[in-house]
Amino acid sequence: MVFYFKSTCGEFDIYMGKDKYENEDLIKYGLPEDVWFHVDDLSSAHVYLRMKPGMTLDDITEELLLDCAALVKANSIVGCKKSSVYVVYTRWKNLKKTASMVDGQVGFHRPENVRRMQVEKNNPIVNKINKSKREDHPDLYKIQQDRLREIQMEKKQHRKQMEKQQKLEALQRKKEKEEKSYDRIMNEDEMQSNADIQGSVDNSAAEAYEEDFF
Repeated sequence: MVFYFKSTCGEFDIYMGKDKYENEDLIKYGLPEDVWFHVDDLSSAHVYLRMKPGMTLDDITEELLLDCAALVKANSIVGCKKSSVYVVYTRWKNLKKTASMVDGQVGFHRPENVRRMQVEKNNPIVNKINKSKREDHPDLYKIQQDRLREIQMEKKQHRKQMEKQQKLEALQRKKEKEEKSYDRIMNEDEMQSNADIQGSVDNSAAEAYEEDFF
């Protein structure tokens, strides 16, 4: 079972597992757009924010960060009793899971990409988010695979567009090169007509010019 929430702005989905066992599935079957939140150094729920495609951590607004941080604090047995706690967050793809770790435990591929923020108890925000709470039993594996296939198709289309653009640019460069070459051949300043050739009584000048030309 997965609990889904709407951010206070209503634009983003926030979700978390019911317990540490379901957290294992969320760790395994996340999406590239997901951001993971957890109370630092304390037991808590694993809260995820599903960003829009193309977004980065820097694109997350302060209000949206507060939504996720306040929710994860409220779902920490010890953290919810404290006036403030620190919350860590990172991209789902930065989560690292090894066989030696217990259920719900994670590490990081790149610890330097983990961010940390302080959050105070904020019941109004938590109450507003909780009003949108719903339970679902999604096929996390299918959702992940569908999204990965979609990403591959997008990359394939992007490559095709880039290749097409490169071909067009190459053709344009070739055309411009040919036009410059033609202009040089047909330069009027370097052209001569029969009238420009000084004549002679027996047309020897014209004949000499023709012989030189051929």
